[in-house]
Amino acid sequence: ILKKLESKIIVGNKFTDEILKETIADSYKRLIAPAIEREIRNDLTEKAEEQAIKVFGQNAKQLLLGAPLKGLTVIGFDPAYRTGCKIAVIDETGKLLDTTTIYPTEPQNDVEGAKKTLIPMIAKYDVDMFAIGNGTASRESEVFVADVIKEVKEKYGKELHYAIVSEAGASVYSASKLATEEYPDINVSLRGAISIARRLQDPLAELVKIEPKAIGVGQYQHDVDQKNLSESLTGVVEDAVNQVGVDVNTATPSLLSYVAGINKTIANNIVKYRDENGKLKERKELLKVPKLGKVAYEQCAGFIRVFDGKNPLEVTAVHPESYEIAEKVLQSIGYGTKDLSNKEKMKEIREKLHSLSIPKLAKELEVGEMTLKDIVEELAKPGRDPREEMPKPILRSDVFKFEDLREGQILTGTVRNIVDFGAFVDVGVKHDGLVHISEMSDSFVKNPSDIVSVGDIVKVKVIDIDKERQKVKLSMKI
Repeated sequence: ILKKLESKIIVGNKFTDEILKETIADSYKRLIAPAIEREIRNDLTEKAEEQAIKVFGQNAKQLLLGAPLKGLTVIGFDPAYRTGCKIAVIDETGKLLDTTTIYPTEPQNDVEGAKKTLIPMIAKYDVDMFAIGNGTASRESEVFVADVIKEVKEKYGKELHYAIVSEAGASVYSASKLATEEYPDINVSLRGAISIARRLQDPLAELVKIEPKAIGVGQYQHDVDQKNLSESLTGVVEDAVNQVGVDVNTATPSLLSYVAGINKTIANNIVKYRDENGKLKERKELLKVPKLGKVAYEQCAGFIRVFDGKNPLEVTAVHPESYEIAEKVLQSIGYGTKDLSNKEKMKEIREKLHSLSIPKLAKELEVGEMTLKDIVEELAKPGRDPREEMPKPILRSDVFKFEDLREGQILTGTVRNIVDFGAFVDVGVKHDGLVHISEMSDSFVKNPSDIVSVGDIVKVKVIDIDKERQKVKLSMKI
């Protein structure tokens, strides 16, 4: 580099050449090199930040779009040692039924006392499921819950299961203003158990209450530009909420505020209107909500769902402006909108819709092909939640210990986090195992996100066990 600089500056003057050589060496060492280094480092940091934010966004979206477990009464189990395990019973609609604290873990080890409290609760509320937080004392709690499940089966003949739920951000929610408004009379520590139970029932509705970066499914999220991260994640949450749609009669203000066209004030007004006037029967009723004008209505209507309302189209993503076209599409195959509520007729409707010629019908109805294609797709699956196609949580009824692991063993696990160098998979032991990027496929993998997503259920092989550090290396090359 010095030679190159010298060739540009030194012209062959015996009086100045030596001085110039020294000047060039000094300026390169003291000024040019550090400036270039800084520039390159900044450039690389920027690229790394962009990648970290992108990975976090992808992971957060997968987590938000986790499959809901509907129609179950769930016990949220927030594990702890000294302060005891917090218990919250939530009914199938997400309503809190009961709370308590038990002490089956260290230092009290009051397993019998905990069972005496918990088993009558299970019987009283006809509980179907345990949602156990994956934090401190999670595995000890899992052993206790598995024991309780066996006892309940022997005593009442009832089959119970449990699932391990990520509790990232539960403590953030517990102490938040929102949680205080939702549960003013409930102790902060018990609110975490409520959040854990609801995450299993409906991940999206619960996780939108937490600041996205507290969800904990990324890499280096505390080191990147917080403003960019926040903007990116808000976009991801909005995208997920609008993709799924929101039941206007059960949604919380937090969930409603992510719908296009609805801000926090309008979201609170919708809930207030619902409380005062009962369930909304049609989307048009939203126009009666204070501050929700025509423009906001046009933006949000397609993302709002009204179940058991006046018009079966209100459970689809078809916008009210396109109801007329949707009705004409159904008429063209010999049906009406009322038939969308009839499960027996739906099979025939679906078959006939799939055999339609979109270009021909689009010309007849004078509508764009893409718009018509979207309407036909929605009519074929009215009220279906897109998250139903996502992998369901692994339900267990017994415990698997670290000591049970053997090299070569094939296990089923849940992808908990994805980073640039691989994916962390929960196989049911204390710590998540790592599938390194080189163990994901026989062919070259550029990005782990091309192979797996957070929440995916995967088959893995144990390739290395580090008993001392309690680490497990896994492979997806089976």
